[in-house]
Amino acid sequence: MATTTLLPDSRTEPDGSAVIRVLSYNIRSMYDDTDALARVITACAPDLVLVQEAPRFFRWRKKLARLASASGLVVLCGGATAAGPAILCSLRATAERTEDVLLPLTPGLHRRGFATAVVRFGRARLGVLSCHLSLQKDERYAQGGMLLDRLAGMGVEHAVAGGDLNERPDGRTFRRLAGGELTDCWTAAPWGGEHTSTPADPHQRIDALFTTRGVEVLGCGVPHGQPGVTGADLRAATDHLPVLAALRVPAA
Repeated sequence: MATTTLLPDSRTEPDGSAVIRVLSYNIRSMYDDTDALARVITACAPDLVLVQEAPRFFRWRKKLARLASASGLVVLCGGATAAGPAILCSLRATAERTEDVLLPLTPGLHRRGFATAVVRFGRARLGVLSCHLSLQKDERYAQGGMLLDRLAGMGVEHAVAGGDLNERPDGRTFRRLAGGELTDCWTAAPWGGEHTSTPADPHQRIDALFTTRGVEVLGCGVPHGQPGVTGADLRAATDHLPVLAALRVPAA
């Protein structure tokens, strides 16, 4: 467990940079306690939520919209159209564009995708990508390369990406992402808890947030000790623990 001091609140700095909160969360298709899930998200006060395993089937749009509304957010993009990843945002964010990306399908494996967007917080401009990588190691490694290519092609200087990597930090895909082009937010500024799986027995970090160079990580980790976030809600909400980061994004 790292420091439990409070993360900075969202704000705009005098120089035009923006301090934002970003949450990454695998919500297991909202099969669990959705009230607990909404309470956790609300207590984290995020500007952006990178969702994995959003509902994908019957009335999936209504289900995701209901979660966003209960959490004081709106749906920006993703869901079934991105094979599970989605992005929610607060009204503080101004969306420039969104794109849901389906990745190549390997026969016999689940379809995967990225939910992507470019948003602004005042003068700060940010690319955003939510992902849920494959359980199969070779496909997962290829998807890590596609993630890097997608970020590079978004036409923005600063970006945040995150999600369920299905891999620990010593894995080759995790190391590919954190090895040079991106910063692993937990490693840069550990805060709260490290391990994201499972809620009842946290023993591994398979969910993460990454930023491009120039974005300052003010703190990142599982929001243990965050006011309003209880252990009971974390255990009831879904089968992963969330990752919360405070980031300072420079003005464009």
